[in-house]
Amino acid sequence: MFSAAVITVSDRCHRGERMDEGGPLVTKMLMNAGFDVTLTLIVPDEQEQIEAALKKIADDGAVSLIVTTGGTGFAPCDVTPEATLAVCEKLTPGIPEAMRYASLKITSRAMLSRAQAGIRRDTLIINLPGSPKAAKENLEAVLPALEHGLTMLQGEPADCAKLSN
Repeated sequence: MFSAAVITVSDRCHRGERMDEGGPLVTKMLMNAGFDVTLTLIVPDEQEQIEAALKKIADDGAVSLIVTTGGTGFAPCDVTPEATLAVCEKLTPGIPEAMRYASLKITSRAMLSRAQAGIRRDTLIINLPGSPKAAKENLEAVLPALEHGLTMLQGEPADCAKLSN
């Protein structure tokens, strides 16, 4: 079982003006997939605060996966991708490519996502959109491959030749 953290990035949720729907949905999906979600939090759309949360959680080494929801669009306050890029040591471009590809089958607006994914130390960080519907669709697209990737990231033997969907 891998451990995970879920970060909701939203000014309104952080201020208590809106109920967080994306974070709890992502948490439930991860738990249903066998992840131990040990931390959930809400941060405002402030790059420095997003970076600080990502660094602290990844550098703690307590989780294998950090999933963010929110802040991946075109609005001036959407800076989650920039924060993710600033803290990651390696990028994993196939993850956001797969999410956009799957989402493009549903809506042409998927091409507007600026979501990123990458690795900091031994933690994988993945950005999801803020819309619960879009977050669900994007996470469903990559969830089946995450166990294999996280196993490799931990330095454990992983059979790369084994096919999985």
